[in-house]
Amino acid sequence: MTDAAHPVRPTGPGTPEGPALPAAAPAAPPPPSSIDRGGVEDGAVAFENWKGEADKPAPPPPAPMPPGKRVGFAVMGLGRLSLEEILPAFAECKAARPVALVSGSPEKARVVAAQYGIAPESVYGYDEVHRLSENPEVQAVYVVTPNGLHRDNVLAVAKAGKHVLCEKPMANTSAEAREMVEACRKAGVRLMIAYRCQYEPFNRETVRLVRSGELGRPRVLEATNTQVQGPADQWRLKAPLAGGGALPDIGLYCLNGVRAVLGEEPVEVFARIVNPEGDARYADIDETTVFMLRFPSGAIANCATSYGAHESKDLRVRLERGWIDLENAFAYRGQRMRIARRKGESESVEELRLGAKNQFALEIDHFAECILEGREPRTPGEEGVQDHLLMEALYRSAREGVPVAIPPVEGTDAFRGPELG
Repeated sequence: MTDAAHPVRPTGPGTPEGPALPAAAPAAPPPPSSIDRGGVEDGAVAFENWKGEADKPAPPPPAPMPPGKRVGFAVMGLGRLSLEEILPAFAECKAARPVALVSGSPEKARVVAAQYGIAPESVYGYDEVHRLSENPEVQAVYVVTPNGLHRDNVLAVAKAGKHVLCEKPMANTSAEAREMVEACRKAGVRLMIAYRCQYEPFNRETVRLVRSGELGRPRVLEATNTQVQGPADQWRLKAPLAGGGALPDIGLYCLNGVRAVLGEEPVEVFARIVNPEGDARYADIDETTVFMLRFPSGAIANCATSYGAHESKDLRVRLERGWIDLENAFAYRGQRMRIARRKGESESVEELRLGAKNQFALEIDHFAECILEGREPRTPGEEGVQDHLLMEALYRSAREGVPVAIPPVEGTDAFRGPELG
């Protein structure tokens, strides 16, 4: 019997009463499995799914092209959109990189060029756009200037022999837009309009779900894009630079969005404009515009846009067997999607969670791939021309107080390029 007063002393190897033995060598670690090691498929690293069936599989790792093989872009215009969204987005691009800048502010351009590793000799003024033809690194130009400058900018870039990605709205008028399309055609360069939402995953899923017929035919669409505009001394509130007010600037997302979801073109439009009395900012442009679009299938879209209402950027689709609610549909980020449908004797409302992706990187990479593969972009210049024609009809309706008929257009996605993969 033992207790604390009479402990048992250990004996044997390694104890004071026994000889010391060398420590055992640690076992060799097992080699990594194929799940952990991954492999190379079609020139990219790929991993087997390591998660259980209950969880969604992890996405593949990014597979960017080598920098020297990516399409070189010049960014024209160094305003807020370029500096806050577009240039940072290149860090997430797989097929494009920034190699030049075009700006009317030399000091700002020098600072930005240094931040993004762009050579000083690849910084140009607006009067030097022709010199882009001498820079083989530049294959495309992203035009991010005020709307009223787009026509002249695009014509100059086309003349320099570079492909063009132009911000929306495409121009001030449909006539200008058509001139831009023709100039790029004659120069043998591609023209894409930056309808970023058509490349954003939640918007794409809305299109897929509506067109699949899973929820029946779409009957009513509601699209809203509003924000509160600030000081008067900005280009958006100057008609010659903006081409209009809320409608072409932010209401365009509603117009283009419902067209993209349905794949149809409206046969009738109706609009009303309301401007606040005594506010000089809206002497020449629209503050609030509401409009309706009637489509050949019988679907109706009710849209609203305003510079005087708290920020809201949502899209809702009411179908025969359910509805889709896309919150922040037209925002840079923060999209959330809910889908309702019958489930047995009850109604199910589910939230679909998709991985967030940078919309600007997606659209830039799409255009880069089109350049590399010699194919038409999903949102070519013709898509922008059609939006201008419809906006002009909406302004006419608002002036005359009557619906305006639109000539029928046959086919689906009549003004778009091939579907995205």
